[in-house]
Amino acid sequence: MIGAIMSGKIADYIGRRGTMGFSDIVCIIGWAIIVFSKAAWWLDLGRLLVGYGMGLLSYVVPVYIAEITPKNLRGGFTTVHQLMICIGVSMTYLIGAFLNWRILALIGTIPCLVQLIGLCFIPESPRWLAKTGKGIESEAALQRLRGADADISEEAAEIREYTETLERLSEGGILELFQRKYAHSLIVGVGLMVLQQFGGVNGIAFYASSIFISAGFSGSIGMIAMVVIQIPMTLLGVLLMDKSGRRPLLLVSAAGTCLGCLLAALSFLFQDLQQWIKATPFLALVGVLVYTGSFSLGMGGIPWVIMSEVFPINMKGSAGSLVTLVSWLGSWIISFTFNFLMKWSSTGTFFAFSAICSLTVLFVAKLVPETKGRTLEEIQASMNPFS
Repeated sequence: MIGAIMSGKIADYIGRRGTMGFSDIVCIIGWAIIVFSKAAWWLDLGRLLVGYGMGLLSYVVPVYIAEITPKNLRGGFTTVHQLMICIGVSMTYLIGAFLNWRILALIGTIPCLVQLIGLCFIPESPRWLAKTGKGIESEAALQRLRGADADISEEAAEIREYTETLERLSEGGILELFQRKYAHSLIVGVGLMVLQQFGGVNGIAFYASSIFISAGFSGSIGMIAMVVIQIPMTLLGVLLMDKSGRRPLLLVSAAGTCLGCLLAALSFLFQDLQQWIKATPFLALVGVLVYTGSFSLGMGGIPWVIMSEVFPINMKGSAGSLVTLVSWLGSWIISFTFNFLMKWSSTGTFFAFSAICSLTVLFVAKLVPETKGRTLEEIQASMNPFS
């Protein structure tokens, strides 16, 4: 959460590439402290640093991707980022089942080092360069991204024109976000993150094995089944993102998470009523798998895609920090309360999550705009008409 609060300002100040490099160094130090820890407080410090680095990365990476990709591929690219997270987490689950935690922490430094070295070979975001008054570097970066023979004049002119419009506006602070002209972007960006987290994803992901065990199913088989479903569904989301659009995918995904929670709730309800005892473990498994698959299809990645698209560049730093903070705060609240909620009532917990997921369907249908195939400038002009 501390990383999230600072992410927007750091990314605006030292650039998207600089922020990623800084995050990698912080994460490497964090993992090293965990690897060589001699007391419990070393572990806490290491976790704090890795968490801070992740808070920065979770904002700056989707923004960087949205700012460098052509409009017809932007959604797919941003969801590939989600797919990579999904593969990384799944691999860590599998490796972690066999290795000691110190070795696992040591392995954690490898992606950070790879990214740190890789940053030397990629250009800075052309939109950030234009915003900081480096027009020539901006066009050079854009040309490098689009290929030596590509005609970038139209895209470069659009970025330049939009940046000039923004120069007449002040750099926005967090409080300025709450003006009426940014209301639509703010409601969509923050609303999707709140609904994504309060739909229970982190409670279900972190406590999946204990959910399976309490439903009378094998924890390890359940976890492997989750990983097996997660990766293909995220991949399907990537393929459909720029074909079917954001809204249809979000609607299907939210409806699926609602159904998954409903099935899990019914499984626990039948257990409480001592009905269909043989079928309830499988009902819980199917419920959690339907939830995980549906979440991976759209609700996992698309809120981050939309967050990187709907805010104008002068507000992106503050807005991104706020949205990322809301996401991690929601994640912490759900992870922290999930055990207490399950002790109170497993059935009630999943019925509550199911109700929130059904609200998500309504929210998307009424408020979320379609952003497929439009430039960032077009999206923001339609959502935040400059007075």
